[in-house]
Amino acid sequence: MTVVAGRPSIPPARYADRLRRAGEVAGESGFDALLVGVGPDLRYLTGYVAVPLERLTMLVLAPGRRPAIVVPRLERSAAEAGVRGDVDIDTWEETDDPYAVVARHVPPAARRIAVSDRLWSSHLLRLQATLSGARFEPASTVLSVLRMRKDPDEIELLRIAAHAADRVVGQIAAGRLVGRTEAEVAREVRDRLIAEGHDEATFAIVASGPNSASPHHEASERVIEAGEPVVLDIGGTVGGYSSDITRTLWVTGGKPEGGPDAEFSRLYAVLHDAQSEATAAARPGVATERVDAVARGIIDAGGFGPHFIHRTGHGIGLDGHEEPYLVAGSRETLEARMAFSIEPGIYLEGRYGARIEDIVVADESGPDVLNQASRDLLVVDG
Repeated sequence: MTVVAGRPSIPPARYADRLRRAGEVAGESGFDALLVGVGPDLRYLTGYVAVPLERLTMLVLAPGRRPAIVVPRLERSAAEAGVRGDVDIDTWEETDDPYAVVARHVPPAARRIAVSDRLWSSHLLRLQATLSGARFEPASTVLSVLRMRKDPDEIELLRIAAHAADRVVGQIAAGRLVGRTEAEVAREVRDRLIAEGHDEATFAIVASGPNSASPHHEASERVIEAGEPVVLDIGGTVGGYSSDITRTLWVTGGKPEGGPDAEFSRLYAVLHDAQSEATAAARPGVATERVDAVARGIIDAGGFGPHFIHRTGHGIGLDGHEEPYLVAGSRETLEARMAFSIEPGIYLEGRYGARIEDIVVADESGPDVLNQASRDLLVVDG
């Protein structure tokens, strides 16, 4: 493990191995080339955090050929500094056709090409016109096989990010909430995520009162009041790897009569059981849809089934949401070192809601829960 400023980083040899394995999997899957544009896939394979531009940057992997990355000439120094592993750098001038440069690295008789899922359509359409004899398919069919299983350095980065987010939840719960707007608290969350070691604060859902029944609520100018819940769903990145935690608070305003009502207490007890049992079920060899079914079954039995309106979890890594997805109908089976969220929620529209979310790694000895913040309802003065 390579350590930079107290945190692990991915060593160059690991990137070389990822490139090799991606080429092998592409060949085994019948692809003649793998074309990877700017984004998490490029970072995973090369370590290069390129800026998405109208100027094309593209990694080309073709079985039996050396990996090459095509970049604008003005980006060459950035590519030389950022690319890890053994990759040729091929530059194009402002008056060149970059898609023709990419084509030079693709076998002439290529018939099947995998292209990164997030590639801009403006680039994809030009590539399709240049390589008109090939069929283009999503690169996730190749890369998700590799990216889903985390190596020890990736897991450690996820753990560091999770613990930092835990600390922020504790700080927000211990601070003043009543009388402040959701947006004001969200800004504090973002500042605290950075202060606790995140490179960026990606999101901060602060959903109070009836807004807590909206899973993806955008923090608003609503003022938080005593005697209501607040759902905190926050996250960012450390070394490119994501944190994502949700905890539910009940703000009393310091009043003895300001605690949760009986229905919310029952709702939360059902939710707590569902999240705990789903986490316990998340082991290698278990179908992802089974984990979802465990959480959903408990919530159904508690009488809140219609109010659990999203999947139980999603994979996490360089993307905040990636495969595997823990949802009914998924045919994926958990394997050791897969990382994902477990986050059931119950939402009574127009009234209130709650969610509990942890990041979990499937381990042969059982689920490795990265978040350590209490999962109990956080009843606070606010």
